[in-house]
Order: sequence, then C-alpha cells, then structure tokens
Amino acid sequence: MLSLGANAAFATVTNLLGIRNDPYMGFNFLIEIQGLLVGAFSEVSGLQGEVEVHDYREGGQNQYVHKFVGPTKYSTNLTLKHGVTDLDFLWSWYNDVSQSIENGEPVERRNGSIFLLDRHRIPAMWWNFEQAYPVKWTGPELNASSNAVAAESVELVHKGIIKPDASRVLSAMRAAAGVSLDVGASISF
Repeated sequence: MLSLGANAAFATVTNLLGIRNDPYMGFNFLIEIQGLLVGAFSEVSGLQGEVEVHDYREGGQNQYVHKFVGPTKYSTNLTLKHGVTDLDFLWSWYNDVSQSIENGEPVERRNGSIFLLDRHRIPAMWWNFEQAYPVKWTGPELNASSNAVAAESVELVHKGIIKPDASRVLSAMRAAAGVSLDVGASISF
C-alpha cells in the first residue's frame, strides 16, 4: 500500500489542482529592530543555527560511534548590510555599545525580526533574533572611480534565532490558500 507523508500528499493535491507553490525571492525582505523598521537592506547573512553532536566511542563496540545531541549554537553573527543614508540607526547603536563597554556600563541588547516578503511585499514568514547587540561596524568603501552605492554593514551577536509559531501558521495558511498569489490576486490575513 502506498503511504504518503503530509508534504507529499499536499504537493500531489496542489499539483492536481494546478496550484503552484513557488519559492520566495531572496531580495525581498525587511528588518525590524525593537519595533523600528530600520531601513531597506541589501543583504542579510548569518541566519543559521546548528545542533552540536558529540561523538562517544563505547569500549568494545567497533562497528559504530554513538552520536549524542548537544546544545544548539549560533556561531555565526547576523550581518546586516545596507546603503548609507541620513538615517544612522545602526551606527548610533554600534557607537552606544562601544561607549558603554569603554565606560563599564551594561550593553543595550535589542530584539528584532527578519521578514521575508512575497512578491506583493506582504510578509510571508519571519525569524526573530533575541538580545542582539552590534560587535562590528564596517563603513562604506569610498572610491572616486566607482559609481557603486556607499554601503555599511553591522554584525550582531545574539542569543538565538526562532521562527515563531505565528510565522509558521501564516506560512501554512498561505500554502493551503495557495491560490492565486501566482496569478496576481492578493490574500490578506
């Protein structure tokens, strides 16, 4: 008897109905930090987590090595890059953290979200990062013979990245509605 998992069954049904569930484009996103949309970014990297695995060799057992689960780690900082404008939120935050460290004061940590948008610029899903603060700021590369946009970047350390249940529910609802996002209609939630 043929047994299908939920994803395979969903894919089969949507294919039979002619509904496409195309992937989202990586250039369509927004960043919010502590309730503020902090500008249009050209790049976000470091959205990753990894569960540590510890090897254990059992005496007398030579056929395999035990693999034990360790803690989740976020060894890569979030790096946010965007064009320089008159709004200097990231520089100010980095500078405040730098000054706090020099003065022996507590560092201001902030929570934020990275929203992936659909082609209508409506949030399709998002990830939250927690208790972040900047540890590196890189200013623009200035070159008189170039016509590139002046860009700055900031690296944030954080205590973790989560995809909230609300984001997962929204994604499931959009997939179930599947519908016409590809043919021009919009769905509002």
